[in-house]
Amino acid sequence: MKTCTKRWDNFPFAHRAPNHDGHCKLIHGHNWSFEVTFECETCDDNGFVFDFGKLQPIKKTLDDTFDHTLVLSANDPLRREITEFFAKYEIPNVRVIDDCSCEGIAKWVYHLVNSYVSDVSMNRVHVSKVTVYEDTRNSASYTG
Repeated sequence: MKTCTKRWDNFPFAHRAPNHDGHCKLIHGHNWSFEVTFECETCDDNGFVFDFGKLQPIKKTLDDTFDHTLVLSANDPLRREITEFFAKYEIPNVRVIDDCSCEGIAKWVYHLVNSYVSDVSMNRVHVSKVTVYEDTRNSASYTG
């Protein structure tokens, strides 16, 4: 297999782990980064695993989903109240995904990017791994 990796940095957003027994149950933010590794057996005519220039739609989705937002888990017991509070004050930046832990975000990004690159490359390229960094010290990865 041949691989290449793309990294997007500096996505400031907040989340919370409502079942955590410490400070992580509070809404708190990080400056997140996403690192995606692509793999294929045969490169394209340019010798690329995947043309990074074709990832603009992914960057836009990452910006729309994560840049200056509050990301909540779908099962957060306060999701409705928090979302309604933000809506009341016309702050439209709450996003809900299945699991807003670092591990859950890695899985979400994996499925987003893998679906896109599989379609664009006609199944020649797949994502082998996504690593999400919540800061410079902590990360989680997901492999399909």
